[in-house]
Amino acid sequence: MRLCAIDVGSNTVRLLVVDVIGPETWRIVDARQTVTRLGEGLAAAGALGDAPMARTLAVVSDYVAHAERLAAARVRMVATSAVREATNGRAFVAAVERATGRRVEVVSGEEEARLVLRGVRSGLQGLAGTLVTFDIGGGSTEYILADPARILATVSLRLGVVPLAERFPFTDRVAWDRYAALLAEVRGRLERELPPAIRGARLAHLVGTAGTVTTLAALDLDLVEYDPQRVQGHRLSRAAVERLLGRLGCLPVAARAALPCLEPGRADLIIPGIAIVTATLDAFGLDTLVVSDWGLREGMVAEALEARHEPRPDAAP
Repeated sequence: MRLCAIDVGSNTVRLLVVDVIGPETWRIVDARQTVTRLGEGLAAAGALGDAPMARTLAVVSDYVAHAERLAAARVRMVATSAVREATNGRAFVAAVERATGRRVEVVSGEEEARLVLRGVRSGLQGLAGTLVTFDIGGGSTEYILADPARILATVSLRLGVVPLAERFPFTDRVAWDRYAALLAEVRGRLERELPPAIRGARLAHLVGTAGTVTTLAALDLDLVEYDPQRVQGHRLSRAAVERLLGRLGCLPVAARAALPCLEPGRADLIIPGIAIVTATLDAFGLDTLVVSDWGLREGMVAEALEARHEPRPDAAP
């Protein structure tokens, strides 16, 4: 059986097509992603802009057509924070459904967090003990506290790299006083908004997923081309993050975009993303995180397989 998952994020649209091998295993047929920045201008306007919607609709339509050419038996599309927060989010969903003939699920922050954790657990099966997984997105960041048996707590914060980049633009070399202000704001948000159950947990592991963290891992590994197998499970240290901040901060955005493994559409977002990574390490008093190349779209596939073979696990309380 061939399945397709499409993650319509606030910054990036991600596609995954797999062939099911067993109850919990699959083979990747194709994996793609495109930065469309659907959430551009959303924080200020409260609505999705015409140009971001057009860019995203074009990519989603292309991805659905690609999945159909690959003969995917099921195509599941999930939209996250930009669509659920925008006043015209439902209108965008309707436009996608008209164009593709496929249903779009707009998931809550808690459901998004659950799917992210499902994907991370599928890809990093050797992690034992209590962990917090965080997923830095374009419009939100999810934090999920879990032990091996269940989800203990989740939170979805309206803390995304797109609105941060719009408020703290670093198109030239980074002005370090402005970066300090950005970092202080993010630290303050986490101090106020992370629930005590998550912030005060004793962790065996902190796991980071999504574009900011995987890009930092690829740069730390000096990859010329992105290699998901090398990124998966990489241990990213605070020292490495600080070194990369210094390197990227000395470059204007065009030079950042020219670096291997740093998508041009992410070049202006990586600095705010680093601020979230650093503030997250601070919040938990840690110096290292584990990188997961797998996230929400893999969680969608894992859940589809799970639904065929066993009852769905309990969601967060």
